[in-house]
Amino acid sequence: MPVAISVEDYHAPPGMYRAVDPDALTHPSPAHNRDAEAANGVEKPALDVAGCGSPAPELPHVQGDMRYHTRHHHHRERPGHDYAEDVITVQGVQPHHKTSYAETMMHLFKGNIGTGCYAMGDAFKNGGLVLATVLTLFIGFVCVHCQHVLLNCAELMQARKLEQERANGTTNGTDGTNGKTVEKHPIPTMVPAVSEPLDFADTVALCFAYGPPSVRPWAQTMKNAVNIFICVTQLGFCCIYFVFISSNFKQIADRYGLVLDVHLHMALLVVPIVLTSIITKLKFLSYCSLAANVFMTLGIGITFYYASQDLPPLAERHLVGRLEQLPLFYGTAIFAFEGIALVLPLQNEMKHPADFGKPCGVLNIGSTFIILLFTSFGFAGYWRWGEAVQGSLTLNLPDNEILAESVKLMIATGVLLGYALQFFVAIMIMWPMVESRSRLAQKHPVRCEMVFRIIMVLVTFLIAECVPNLGAFISLIGAFCSSSLALMFPPLIELIVAWTNGKLGLWLVVKNVIILLLAFLGFATGTYESMSALAKDF
Repeated sequence: MPVAISVEDYHAPPGMYRAVDPDALTHPSPAHNRDAEAANGVEKPALDVAGCGSPAPELPHVQGDMRYHTRHHHHRERPGHDYAEDVITVQGVQPHHKTSYAETMMHLFKGNIGTGCYAMGDAFKNGGLVLATVLTLFIGFVCVHCQHVLLNCAELMQARKLEQERANGTTNGTDGTNGKTVEKHPIPTMVPAVSEPLDFADTVALCFAYGPPSVRPWAQTMKNAVNIFICVTQLGFCCIYFVFISSNFKQIADRYGLVLDVHLHMALLVVPIVLTSIITKLKFLSYCSLAANVFMTLGIGITFYYASQDLPPLAERHLVGRLEQLPLFYGTAIFAFEGIALVLPLQNEMKHPADFGKPCGVLNIGSTFIILLFTSFGFAGYWRWGEAVQGSLTLNLPDNEILAESVKLMIATGVLLGYALQFFVAIMIMWPMVESRSRLAQKHPVRCEMVFRIIMVLVTFLIAECVPNLGAFISLIGAFCSSSLALMFPPLIELIVAWTNGKLGLWLVVKNVIILLLAFLGFATGTYESMSALAKDF
């Protein structure tokens, strides 16, 4: 999911860095000089307010722009280091710097390879070896195409936004169009507030705001819808993590005679998860994330080794799954591939952003590897374990081997340590809205946020307690949330942009209508079948 944000100023939803004024780098402002002096041990004088000689008041946690500010959590622990330039990525808190081609590729891998990869064996069980292979490749191709659509629409919307700023006499940056010609359009009077550079929700909002008059009133609603789907997706990941971790820990505990119900294992996880989820010194999340990445990488390699041992004849496996099981396959596959909210932040932070979306760029090369990895992982998992394959391939590893048990422990621990970052993304969208509506939260922001975080952890715990079927739960989150983000919004905004620019051709309409119909069909049938599978457990 998606996930790179500024430590100092967060512009909800996830995927944004703080905008940096180039002029401030060559001509520092007095405020900037004061920050530098304070970092070197020189006392910082108080700022005047409106020239009245009175010190500036302390900035509130949530300002009128509904941004998430973390400066009240943050402590400058390294003199001279500008923590405002740090970012929270899928790897944790890291110094902000423009990334190279290889670095961006690694971020793409780490942001897309997770629990969904281990669930692909269950997906192939529902789709069959041959059909699931074809459909996985097809779904992966469509998802990558939709990510390219989002990149193209974001570039066009950035150009339109700058066009409006020029018309209003407020532009002060580069044109951001990569030298492309910008067509002149009538400027709408009401445009939702967006951050710089654009993220997923901002792009969708501007596509509607600059679109035909009939869709402009929906701009803010569509932006909120994207944020809601991102929020639900992230909290869904957290629920899945509870089930995933407890299922793996239960197998290890049972092996050594500590037989407990899986629900009790979930309850025991609440304390460590709460402790990681209320971390306010965001730097510490980087240590958790680094350990999680190491565990996940080792686990994938060892799991693949076990899946390739003692393979039965292919004739013993279904080549084509039953029709009623295909929606479950769709939900799991789209859950694994849903990484569309990550593409814009990754492109924006590259040294050469054009290298991200070109034919041999990061997106195409990296996504090809991810698609092939998921396809081969699912194929090998179902081929090896057949109908006994579970919602996570780690659950099929032997119980009497130290290496296999170490994989379960590593993967479960890695997911446990990764919970905090997934949870943090949802909190940064939800908490500003809660705080702006609560006087108590405005009076005691730190304490109230801690309580809110604990409550939300308990909510994810209670949901996970009710739905312990890991495979069906993953399929539900994928069908309900991931399909909307990955397959519904991109073709919709492409149609709106093409309509606005007078380039709405027949092929474009047919292509996007087919994607929308397939996405809606998967959304409806996948959600229904997943709910039906979960209902059987009650």
